[in-house]
Amino acid sequence: MIVRIMGEGQVRLADSHLTELDRLDDELQAEMENGDGPGFRRTLTALLAKVRELGTPLPDDSLEPSELILPAEDATLEDVRELLSDDGLIPGGT
Repeated sequence: MIVRIMGEGQVRLADSHLTELDRLDDELQAEMENGDGPGFRRTLTALLAKVRELGTPLPDDSLEPSELILPAEDATLEDVRELLSDDGLIPGGT
């Protein structure tokens, strides 16, 4: 799976990591629903760090279609609300 982090680039991520990322996505969604700004910031940072850790960066000149687009680390709670689907940032989760 190709994941784009807005403002950073793309990484290739094995589908087997989606369960781990989905847990963070669920936390992020709950924090957003509760208006928990500090929790939102902490979890978004953790989610993006995990994608960077588990993924393999693609070259900057690569133009692969992204299957998942995540917000930049400095995105606001309002910015991320606009990106959310009913499933959170990572579709198909719990």
